[in-house]
Amino acid sequence: MSRTRIVIFQLKEIIYTAIFVGLGILLLILLFFMFWPGKGKETASTTTPSSVSGQSADTGSAKYIAGVYTSKLTLGDAKISLKVSLDQDRVKSVEVVNLKESVETMYPLIKPAVKEISDQLAQNVAPDQVVLSDDSPYTSQLILDTVCQVMNEAAAE
Repeated sequence: MSRTRIVIFQLKEIIYTAIFVGLGILLLILLFFMFWPGKGKETASTTTPSSVSGQSADTGSAKYIAGVYTSKLTLGDAKISLKVSLDQDRVKSVEVVNLKESVETMYPLIKPAVKEISDQLAQNVAPDQVVLSDDSPYTSQLILDTVCQVMNEAAAE
């Protein structure tokens, strides 16, 4: 009454099944990370200066500790480094450091906005009176906020 049944699996079928199961798991992981809440928001965050060069003056009238400060600005997933050069009483320049080509393609108005803000600050315009670009007011405001934070951190006591 009991017959032995023989089931034959071909190795090719097992390999195809394993590949499809692996691709399915990879797809699920990818979808999970793509649609996880909190991704894709534009935020501005700065860090403490990563490099400081120069010393404060011996005079008591210095507003800032002279030097070159680097701070990070985050736009979406892109991190942009700003280099702020401070004199004892003013901002000398603001530059974008190590801007990747992909970031520059995604945010083409970064360099013009930084140059415009740098030019105004180098002419002793107060940060609260800097005229922001009409082309990119949000980006310009994020850059100006980052520069202001650097200026506050470099303020002489």
